[in-house]
Formats: sequence, C-alpha cells, structure tokens
Amino acid sequence: MDKKLNANLLILAWFDHNKRILPWRNTKDPYKIWLSEIILQQTRVQQGIAYYERFISHFPILEMLARADENQVLKLWQGLGYYSRARNLHATAKYLYLHEDSIFPDNSQDLKKLKGIGDYTASAIASICYNEVTPALDGNMYRVFARYFGLYDDISEPATKKKFFALGKEIIDRERPGDFNQAVMDLGAMICTPQNYKCEACPLNESCFALQKNVQNKLPVKLKKITIKNRYLHFIYIHHQHLFLLMQRDDKDVWAKLFSLPKVESRKADDVPIFHRDYDDKCRFLYEETHLLSHQRLHIKFWELEVNEQSLSDLKAFWKAEIVSYQDLERYALPKPIEKFMDLRIFD
Repeated sequence: MDKKLNANLLILAWFDHNKRILPWRNTKDPYKIWLSEIILQQTRVQQGIAYYERFISHFPILEMLARADENQVLKLWQGLGYYSRARNLHATAKYLYLHEDSIFPDNSQDLKKLKGIGDYTASAIASICYNEVTPALDGNMYRVFARYFGLYDDISEPATKKKFFALGKEIIDRERPGDFNQAVMDLGAMICTPQNYKCEACPLNESCFALQKNVQNKLPVKLKKITIKNRYLHFIYIHHQHLFLLMQRDDKDVWAKLFSLPKVESRKADDVPIFHRDYDDKCRFLYEETHLLSHQRLHIKFWELEVNEQSLSDLKAFWKAEIVSYQDLERYALPKPIEKFMDLRIFD
C-alpha cells in the first residue's frame, strides 16, 4: 500500500478509538472552534480547557464577545500570556459583528483575512466547520510527517512549509478533513511528542522512518535560533494605606493594554532607577525576579514608595495613572508578575 494512503488510514483509525474528549469536539460552530484554536496557540490543552469554558460561560455567542469591554476580555485572558491573541480575538469579534452579521467566512482564504487568524487556524476552522480539504500545519504535523517520512528539511524555512503543506494536501482524508487534522494533532500531542515519545503505541510504528533509524530525537529539523533580549524593568508600588497607583500599558510593548505598577527601564542590571527626583531617596527595594517571554528575558525589580494622600494624588498626575484600592483590583487585567506581586501585598 502507498505509504501516504497508509498513513491516512492508520491515523484516522487510531483517532476513532483514542481521540481526546475536549469541550469543543462536539460542535462545528465556527465561533467555538475559532475560540478554542486561538486559546490553544502557545497554551497547553489542559490549561486551555479552563479558559475556553470561562470564555464560553461569559460570552456564549460572538455578539456578546464583540460588545464586551476590552479590559473585561483581557481580565478573562489573564495568566495565558501572549495578550495580542486576546486583543485580536476581540477585534475580530467586533468586525464580524459590525460588518458581517456575526457570520464567519466559510473558507480558509477568507478566514486568513481576519485579524489574528493565520494559515494554521484558518485551515483548522475551515476543515472542521466547513469540510474544506486543507491541512492544518502546526508543530504536531511537522513532527509526525518529518519522523514518519524521514524529512530533514529545516522547518524554520518558508520553502519547507510549502513542502509539508503539499504533503499534507496529498495525505489528508477527502471525506473527513477536520477529523484528520485533529487526529494528527492528537497523535503529536499524545504519542509522537517532542521528547518521551511513545513509539510502541503509535499506529505508524511499523513503517516509521525515524523509528527504524532510531532518529526520533533528530526530527524535525529546526536550525533557526531564537535571539533572547535581556531587559531590566523596575516597577514601583506607590501607595497610601490600601490605595495605590496602576497605569495602563501602551500597545507598543509587552503586556499591551494591561495594567501595571508605574515602571522605568534601565539599560544595565546594576543601574539605579530614577522614578521621580523628589521621591527617589524614599524608595525601598523589595525583591527581584526573572520572567521569560518568547523573545525576551525580563529582569524585574520591585520597589516601594509609601506616601501621604496628597503625594499619591500628585504622583497619579505625574504617572498618568489611576488610584486603585485592593477591593477594585479584580476589575483590572494584570501581567503575571504584577498579579503575583499584588497577591503578596494583599495577603501580607
């Protein structure tokens, strides 16, 4: 039997008996499939399930998400990271509600025109909801195909993406394209994992190139290295009794549109921050931590400045901030390090 046809049949047969039970697997509603796919970008499935159910509980239909306040959406997203996903999610919901009568495009090419929807997400939605025969090419598909067929192409190269997409187009089941894409996803997540792969349980093990050559740890090939930038951030907790300052971050940096403590950034780790010339000698260092993002390593130091009521008001104007109480904090979407810091202050 042709190896491509064999892969198709074996993967789907395995999926029919072993597929994961997930809350978005019992629907073809493009709103729910889209929401699940956006949440699962850069997020483990077990963590994603809780966020999906929370979003569906608050916004069971697209119109409710579209009409929500952006800060409410960001607050629900808090803890997932990559907040541009939440902002794009909200923007696309508003666009569809205002301009398309809340109706999603029914094909991958038009889906890709929506904010926050790339090749993979468009193919996943189109194949699952509209039965479009298009492979959803993600890390799982790269890994399964590279190992099974013995492909050493560098998956960070654009030409490789085209090659794998064409291969997926040949293999994908014409009658069940959505099931096939989800089957490869499950196989990559459960069996053909990056490490600790379970080849003995894999439906493709009898004809898998990587298993026969014992090169599972070498495939797929990814040569491009991510450059990590070091940044040195200083956040200051300016407070009077139970009141403190929060300011919304702009949309040109990490944690865009979220709320944080007033911040300055230094060029070096040992630079002394300058917050405000009238108060710098009163600032007290608290602690430091490191927070790793996809392309940045944030070296964060927290400082404290206790002031009187008038000074808090003056500094509010200086920082263009808001005066917030502990009781109101739950209304604000916070970056993870700030959320952790405020939890320590509240329960101290």
